[in-house]
Amino acid sequence: MKVCSIDDDEIYQYTMSLNLKSLDSIGEIIVFNDGLEANNFMLDNLNNQEKLPDIIFLDINMPVMDGFQFMEEYEKIKSKLTKNIIIYMISSSADPADIETSKQIEDISNYLIKPIKLEQLKTILKDAS
Repeated sequence: MKVCSIDDDEIYQYTMSLNLKSLDSIGEIIVFNDGLEANNFMLDNLNNQEKLPDIIFLDINMPVMDGFQFMEEYEKIKSKLTKNIIIYMISSSADPADIETSKQIEDISNYLIKPIKLEQLKTILKDAS
């Protein structure tokens, strides 16, 4: 299983990668620092979708392109995807407005509050497989 983490927090990226690497079901971890990098990767691989992730963990607050902006761009290319990608919005924010906005976006499976614990990751990956 390929997992993508889109987050500008280097410490969070490091701990998330460590947790993911500890799980047997993870084949590849793809990391991006902002939504634009991730969006460009998605566009570059529309004709090679086996390179695309199975699951995306998407932060809300990032420079260049935030999580909600990434989702706007994702909606534009979704019809070209043959792969079902599961997207989780993640944030350190428990702001009800952020939670409600993410619930309004059909392609966001769930809203998770940082830090994501190893047990949460295990459950998410088990449900995805």
